[in-house]
Amino acid sequence: MAPAFALISLVPGLAFGSFLGVVAARVPLRRSFVNSRSECLACGATLAWYDNVPLVSYALLRGRCRRCRTTIPFREPAVEIATGLLFAGCVLAFGLTVEALAAAVFAAALIVVTATDLERRIVPNRVVLPAFVAVLALRTIDTPSPEWALAAFGAAGFLLLAALAYPGGMGMGDVKLALLLGAMLGRTVSVALMLAIFLAFVPSLVLLARHRSAARKYAIPFAPFLAAGGIVALFAGVGLLDAYLGAMT
Repeated sequence: MAPAFALISLVPGLAFGSFLGVVAARVPLRRSFVNSRSECLACGATLAWYDNVPLVSYALLRGRCRRCRTTIPFREPAVEIATGLLFAGCVLAFGLTVEALAAAVFAAALIVVTATDLERRIVPNRVVLPAFVAVLALRTIDTPSPEWALAAFGAAGFLLLAALAYPGGMGMGDVKLALLLGAMLGRTVSVALMLAIFLAFVPSLVLLARHRSAARKYAIPFAPFLAAGGIVALFAGVGLLDAYLGAMT
């Protein structure tokens, strides 16, 4: 039954992804995403329902606002697709459980944070902190244990030390994001952090090779790498950690 439920969850996942696109667009601008209808951020035109159908409307409008013809950011369909696939993946991996709900909240927050950090170098507290509280509560309700809180503050403390040692390479937003990672992943948060550091190391080497000492002037958003590590650890973290520990013994 899990594959069937996962397939069914794809559609509401796409719809919720449309909402997350609004959140990613408005939160950095400090605009409400709760009490107002979807609108074009360029001309302010309110979007009709048929211009707000996930993926379909973007394709029919050829990626442009119906009124002002301004290009709709590719972020919109990308967020919708990512949300739909990850929601389906959460149901497939964890079933219709509290853990799946926590994983869906976790994934949704990571999607928004990835979009805002890539576009505006912002990891918004209005997304990360409520998601952290929700995920920590759900994980504790599902499996009562100090593991989730300890992993959250342990991961945040690790990145805080990195931020203090190298302020230009790590922001406090990344530290707060580590709280969310630890609350969801528990002991496998170490897998997420290692993967994030490794993934971020690759573009850092490219910048260093191209610009040498001037590479220090280029800031690489770290939250998308943390998000990527978090998603991999969510679905495969236990296996990866066990394989690593097994190889070390």
